[in-house]
Amino acid sequence: MRPMSTRPVGEIVAACEEIFADLSFAKPREWKAAVPGRKVIGYMPVYVPREIIHAAGMLPLGILGGGADMEVIHGDAYYQSYICRIPRSTIEMAINGKLDFVDGMMFPSICDVIRNLSGIWKLLFKDKYVRYFDAPQNFREEVGGVFYANEMRELRDGLAKLGGREISDDDLRRSIAVYNENRRWVNRVYDFRADFPWKAPSAEVYLLMRAGMVLPPEEHTLLMREYLAAAEAANRPMRDNCRVVLTGAFCEQPPLSLIKSLEMSGCYIVDDDLLLVTRWLLEDVPTEGDPIENLSRAFLLHSAETAAKYEPDVSKKGSYLIDSVRKRKADGVIFAAPSFCDPALLDKPMIISRIEPLGIPYIHIQYAENSSQMQPIREQSGTFADSIKLWSAS
Repeated sequence: MRPMSTRPVGEIVAACEEIFADLSFAKPREWKAAVPGRKVIGYMPVYVPREIIHAAGMLPLGILGGGADMEVIHGDAYYQSYICRIPRSTIEMAINGKLDFVDGMMFPSICDVIRNLSGIWKLLFKDKYVRYFDAPQNFREEVGGVFYANEMRELRDGLAKLGGREISDDDLRRSIAVYNENRRWVNRVYDFRADFPWKAPSAEVYLLMRAGMVLPPEEHTLLMREYLAAAEAANRPMRDNCRVVLTGAFCEQPPLSLIKSLEMSGCYIVDDDLLLVTRWLLEDVPTEGDPIENLSRAFLLHSAETAAKYEPDVSKKGSYLIDSVRKRKADGVIFAAPSFCDPALLDKPMIISRIEPLGIPYIHIQYAENSSQMQPIREQSGTFADSIKLWSAS
């Protein structure tokens, strides 16, 4: 049973926006201070097995850069100007003490920039736990599966040493169940938005998911349940907007103003690949048997196709997007990629070659987390929305 909301939807969204804007990380600091010995492990928000962090009794904390308003000074000393902004703003936060309560950082295998960021972190913070977390490129269970299971066992051992206690299989099974439940509610929010996008604006959904990068998963699940109840009850007008899938986003997140601008221009975002970690695994992970092996098979066999994951068959590139367009009854696609993001930008032409023969309309834009000029993007997406309406009417 979904609980009745105790707050109106606007109040829930305002609380999420407060978390989003808080670069002092008050919520996770409070969580850590509440019980002596608690630890917080930061990670880049693409994919890491958060279940293992949670099973260690630690808080997985999504680190998403400094956002639109942070001035980057120290971070520019560590990276060239033609590198995406998120590593520079992440270093800026660390040097300025905003991440001083974080006990360790995990850097997933997503690109050379993040690989190098893990090395810089080790040099800057020698007393912190730092792990570059690799992912398999061979998806055969007897090859990539063995490799990935070993990676996760090493992670479990490292966190156990950091936390001063063993992480049992039962601990992992309980955490897997917690994240299974969390993903189910994430998917319910996404399904609700696709069915009633005027009742669940994408800027609100994004803020709701961003809160999940900071809160314990149990608390985030309750928040999503409350939001859905409030959004269903809210009386909001339906507009004559076109339905689009937003794709190409990567670890550097778009400014909130970009998402709002797309909606203001006449586009309902009915699916997206923002904050991939929340929906990376497509099915529940079994809670019976070896939990590490179960997580490994889930990654190999039941995970999303993204620029962050190796796809040996180039002809399959973009299949997930085509499926999303059909499932969500989208009218078109907006490619949005961070500037200088090699994985996202290299994927785009391969995906476009798949959707063009199907006659799926698309446009592409680029952004940085500190982009401020939204008027050109609003004009471009507005023209795109108007064109789709004209095509569908002809």
